[in-house]
Amino acid sequence: MFVVTMHSLSSTVRMHNISSLESERFDVLVIGGGVTGAGVALDAAARGYRVALVEKVDFASGTSSKSTKLVHGGIRYLPNFDFALVHEALVERGLLLQNAPFLVSPVAFVLPLYEGDRHPVGMPFTTPKGIGLGQLLNIGLWMYDGLAGRHNVKRHRHLKRKGVIKLAPALVTEGLKDGYMYYDAQTNDARLTMAIIRTAAQYGATITNYTEVTSFITEQGKISGANIHDRIGNQQLAVHARHIVNATGIFSEEVEALTGTESLVRIEPSKGVHLVLSREDLKLGDAAIVLPETEDKRILFIVPWESRAIFGTTDTGTGDLDHPTASKEDIAYLLKYLNRYLSLKLTEENIISTYAGYRPLVSPRKPGRSTAKVSRTHAVLQSPSGLVTIVGGKLTTYRRMAQDTLDVLNRRDGSPVLHPTQSLPLQGSAGWPVMQRELEKKGAALGLSPQTILHLGRNYGAEAMTILDLVSDDQSLAQLLIDDLPYIRAEVLYACRQEMAMTPYDILARRTSITLEDRQRGLGVVDEVATLMAKELQWFT
Repeated sequence: MFVVTMHSLSSTVRMHNISSLESERFDVLVIGGGVTGAGVALDAAARGYRVALVEKVDFASGTSSKSTKLVHGGIRYLPNFDFALVHEALVERGLLLQNAPFLVSPVAFVLPLYEGDRHPVGMPFTTPKGIGLGQLLNIGLWMYDGLAGRHNVKRHRHLKRKGVIKLAPALVTEGLKDGYMYYDAQTNDARLTMAIIRTAAQYGATITNYTEVTSFITEQGKISGANIHDRIGNQQLAVHARHIVNATGIFSEEVEALTGTESLVRIEPSKGVHLVLSREDLKLGDAAIVLPETEDKRILFIVPWESRAIFGTTDTGTGDLDHPTASKEDIAYLLKYLNRYLSLKLTEENIISTYAGYRPLVSPRKPGRSTAKVSRTHAVLQSPSGLVTIVGGKLTTYRRMAQDTLDVLNRRDGSPVLHPTQSLPLQGSAGWPVMQRELEKKGAALGLSPQTILHLGRNYGAEAMTILDLVSDDQSLAQLLIDDLPYIRAEVLYACRQEMAMTPYDILARRTSITLEDRQRGLGVVDEVATLMAKELQWFT
């Protein structure tokens, strides 16, 4: 029998949390259930605050599930001399590798250099005829390693032409001189957000999805709470809190406008589009590939992603913030460079799926600058209404953004400033990698494929044992949802019981990556998922 605990996030717990939102008074109300909001909720709860988090759709439903899935320093910021940003991100990369070892793993990047390259990795300057650019890159990569300090993954190294071809056999060889290999890390962004949310719940945070802030409650000119619409229960409720944090990314201006005071936030959304392709089609091994140069001085990555590859990203203007889409122009742009650097002829037929998201860039002071040149630094802003807004940043630096936000709240309260999340393991990390061996043993005994066992470990860590317990109780839950992907039916039940999955799309798009990895975008399995959910959540009783 399944027992409800308050840090499991079932639909029953959600109903309990909805009641708590109205009946309790909180220290901190966090608006936004993306990676930044999740990080703020965890940091606040770890510092001893009574915390509530509300998200208008589902956790990680916006930008936090639409990234390149990289945990990286941002090599493209080095040529802009953005050393502080790169250092901060590299330190955070190291802390993530330490605090979520199952979910964040090192990955090697092959950076090829060609005759005629003038602006590799987006260098804003060049040299006569490109002479000495290789040496400049080498110096830059030494700096990249150095800025990571003791958190460095592994030192970069020079690759001869043969070495580049061996590691990236699909690259065009004509004009290829040599290259470099350097190291960063990758993660599943939506699963990372979920792990942070679950850890915050363990520390006592009251968490709900599908709860939208519609207005603020004001007392003596300062906001003291928010009116919330529960979109699933279709009810209105009021939440009271001493501090309110706006962590809504690209929607920060909209939320701040609800205070009725002049907006301090200037967000310049920048759309990033990615293509998902088959690793087999790209002849891609375990190393990622950097396409060194584009006409608009961007940097494009081909990154291995289980049996797939992610290729991106673009940096274009804005559109419908709620429903970002890849336009024909975006797809054509990416295919152009893929076919320029790879000796394969890839077409739209090779694309398994596309996805798009908006980066919440803090707007530059000089209007008219390209969003590709806007820095990814973050800012914590305090409105005259009392609202605290955290803006900018990137996936990799979510923890530091949350820490800086909580430092502001600590100073407001005159309480000691502590940084508990620097060494706080995320849920699923306990006992890893000893648990990894247990998982492999138990998974094999249950007849699961090595691919499924690896997938469960990489996405759930020690929590994967709970999924195996479900399979032990009911062998039919070991069945694959889709033949050529590693997901099993037990994950649907786990998402309902532990991760507040309320709709089939929550499971297909965010608790798993089926909508990205499946050629049918999950359409062939949506009825099966809905049937499992209906029984679990008692939709028809």
